[in-house]
Amino acid sequence: MNASELQKLTDWLIDGGRSAASPSRFMAETCERMVAAGLPLWRVGIFVRTLHPDIYGRNFIWKPGAEVELGTVDYKILESPDFRTSPLIIVFQQGLEVRARIDDPASKRFPIVEEMRPEGVTDYVAMPLPFINGTVNASSWTTKQPGGFTDEQLAALRQVVTPLARVIEIFSLTRTATSLLDTYVGNRAGEKILGGQIRRGHTDMMNAAIWLSDLRGFTALSDRLPAETVVDILNQYFDCQVAAIRTHGGEVLKFMGDGLLAVFPIDEYVGDAQQVCSHVLEAAQESRASIEALHYPIGDVVERFRFGVALHVGKILYGNIGGGNRLDFTCIGPAINLAARLEKIASRLHRTVVASEGFAGICRGGWSDLGEFPVAGFSKAARVYGLVDETPAS
Repeated sequence: MNASELQKLTDWLIDGGRSAASPSRFMAETCERMVAAGLPLWRVGIFVRTLHPDIYGRNFIWKPGAEVELGTVDYKILESPDFRTSPLIIVFQQGLEVRARIDDPASKRFPIVEEMRPEGVTDYVAMPLPFINGTVNASSWTTKQPGGFTDEQLAALRQVVTPLARVIEIFSLTRTATSLLDTYVGNRAGEKILGGQIRRGHTDMMNAAIWLSDLRGFTALSDRLPAETVVDILNQYFDCQVAAIRTHGGEVLKFMGDGLLAVFPIDEYVGDAQQVCSHVLEAAQESRASIEALHYPIGDVVERFRFGVALHVGKILYGNIGGGNRLDFTCIGPAINLAARLEKIASRLHRTVVASEGFAGICRGGWSDLGEFPVAGFSKAARVYGLVDETPAS
């Protein structure tokens, strides 16, 4: 072992691994420095649990001379036979170090050892990465060195793992904050909040296409079905829209009961108004098809669903609004109010997709003029358009 290089590595970790610009680069540089210090590493894995509605954890895999592999696993991993027989489950659940050598008969209880035998691996060590909050994550270290890791090398690994866990925790906390903001307020708003836009009154004017939708008959549905069933229906109903909205460049700002508010920013980075509005219409048509195909069996009855969405375009005020220290990152303005009124008109007309004159004028073709309608709170009536291919529902 090179004590000087090992100390340099430890100091570098304590200082936060500042020369590494990303988690992947940090992983690679850490392993390269360990090899330079005399640790004969072959394959190194870092496994970190996440706070995310769909992803249970992320993994980073390093091998000499290769790019760091990034991966994610969902919550199904907890029921996986491979995970249940892995040394990692002992690390995660008990916080214990686990060693499995190829020449040790006791190691045969871990299938991963036999899987690595053809690669020439001689030793496998899984070590806990304890976070300050009590969470235990895991790391795995393998070598092809004849006889496996020496006692001195194992001691060096244990010396490195403690400061390594601190830096990984910082990366993890940053990613958790980003993920939570993305989950609850959306990517664009999350970036602004993390960037420091957290005071009441911090707002920007934004030109955007606006999407406001709701589920038809939701009140009656809620009255006759158990609350748990209603929640499951809502989740499936929102799935039909959110995927299409995000695919076409939109951002969901808010769920309001059965209502959904989304915006599609119009700026130099995403294209002009015509391009954006075309994407919005494609998302609306995809959502319509998905919701029409949504069947929900309840006993002998199969529930079918209808929704309505109003599309508008205009300037909105986007930012922190609220009272005291309880804020909401949302959007307001006459354009939002008009979209909400149009959505009610869509319901009265038994239409699924309606658009304002401004939206239909930008995204030309395929519209029929449904007439002018008085709009509460507005001095002028609004001309409303519906899709030509749509037959009004009764």
